[in-house]
Amino acid sequence: MSIAVLDEEKLEELAEFFKALSHPVRLKIISILIEGKQCVKNLGELLGMSQPSVSQHLSILRSRGIVGWKREGSIICYYIKDDRVLKLYEMLIKEE
Repeated sequence: MSIAVLDEEKLEELAEFFKALSHPVRLKIISILIEGKQCVKNLGELLGMSQPSVSQHLSILRSRGIVGWKREGSIICYYIKDDRVLKLYEMLIKEE
């Protein structure tokens, strides 16, 4: 089996991707969003956190392209944008 050696740019990109996922709250957000899109208010209630805290975590996930958002009237709803997250989450859950 040969292992592909990634260039520095790709390695940096992957490191940033994993950094964005490396917080328990962000992993909880991912687990909720896997079930379907949610607005910040709902996420805050489900997580027992303030909307500003949830928004800060969503901002990190959004900046890495992990989650996307869609405006529905005056509400912004978030969803999983990067399918790699779904695959990773599924692999990790299987390991338990």
